[in-house]
Amino acid sequence: MADKDEEICFRKETISKLLTSFFKEEKTKLSSEAALLMAEMLKIFVQEAAIRSQKQAESEDCDKVDIEHFEKILPQLLLDF
Repeated sequence: MADKDEEICFRKETISKLLTSFFKEEKTKLSSEAALLMAEMLKIFVQEAAIRSQKQAESEDCDKVDIEHFEKILPQLLLDF
């Protein structure tokens, strides 16, 4: 299990490849700053999902978070973001 103080981040190259795969025109470019911003937004989204999933598990008196907890909070995440 990861240490709580250890920061998790997404690689800029991974984010760039993911985003550019959705571009319709080959001439469309992604700036380095845009990729970094998207990586930060994705990190915040994942952290929020983890926290909400944990709270959902706690509300059901569970000691660990399962995929079912994540599935229950997913509609909330999609509406909030």
